[in-house]
Amino acid sequence: MHQSRRYLLISLGLILVILVAWLSLRTSAPVVPEAIKHGYSEALAAARAGQPGAARQLYQQLGRPDLSVKRRVWLHAELPNYPSPQALKLADADLQNEAPEVRLAAIKSVVGLVPGGQRSLLLGPLLDDEDQAVRFAAINALLGLTPDELGLYFGPLQQGIDAWEQVLKGQPPSAETYAQLARLHLHNAELKEAQQALERTLQLEPGNLPALVMQIEVLDKQGQSDGARQLLAKQLQTQPDSAYLQHALGLWLLHHGQSEFALLGLSKAVELEPDNKDYRYDLATTLHGEEEQEAAQKQLQEIVQRHPADRKARVLLINYWKESGQLQNVQILLAQLEQMNPDDPVLQQGL
Repeated sequence: MHQSRRYLLISLGLILVILVAWLSLRTSAPVVPEAIKHGYSEALAAARAGQPGAARQLYQQLGRPDLSVKRRVWLHAELPNYPSPQALKLADADLQNEAPEVRLAAIKSVVGLVPGGQRSLLLGPLLDDEDQAVRFAAINALLGLTPDELGLYFGPLQQGIDAWEQVLKGQPPSAETYAQLARLHLHNAELKEAQQALERTLQLEPGNLPALVMQIEVLDKQGQSDGARQLLAKQLQTQPDSAYLQHALGLWLLHHGQSEFALLGLSKAVELEPDNKDYRYDLATTLHGEEEQEAAQKQLQEIVQRHPADRKARVLLINYWKESGQLQNVQILLAQLEQMNPDDPVLQQGL
């Protein structure tokens, strides 16, 4: 009798252990509703197309614990167009994701969501990340910030840069290695070293236009504006149909106070690559600076039409229309923005 009672108690104890384990599993792995489980493709398409409800769908998907690494990375590419406290919370959570690829994607999201001075608090801790690629991405995201903006992370960033320089110097020579070294030297205002690294980049890869444009910036900072202008002119003679170089020429002229001539280069870049929203955006802001309001608005309207999810162009167009008193147009764009993302900070400002 006693024995059967003992077996019964043991059996009950085992059932209790199993029940507790099952309940703890249930609480640690929340069940994802079927509708959300099957809504990934729709959410990604809605976010890319700037459709009504896009932000809500995007947040729902990023909140899923069962999402694959690849899918999470793709969603992060769209997140900067849908800013809100919730978006920042999701990006911040993924900075601690166990997959390095997701942490890298979350760094890009934070860069897109948070102005330079404020991002150091979020990204600073990743300067100690166990994954080298994540550490280096965090460094790149913080390059160019002032010591005040970096605050506590000024020292750790300098240590990270020194460590990265050592890694780069230990690697086989390549254009990519030298170009990254140049970026680090430029941040440290080591202009001579930056120039040498860029010369090596261009020896190995003469067609590396970003390195060429960086070299123009370095020459400018050394007070060699004539040398910079000649280098740019020489490249444009050999590649007059390079939208990248035309855009660089426009920005260089703008930087040197020649905005009328800058418009020619920027317009040419847009003509050569009409779908490039960054070129069109720079043309719009330059036109606005020259008090050509209507032309500036047209360029931004074109971006919004071609890329409905592009929040940066949409917000600037709202501001330009406010300036010129076209409040009906402002209301239309704000209504569209509210449909896409009711928590967008711009909507709190109203008219």
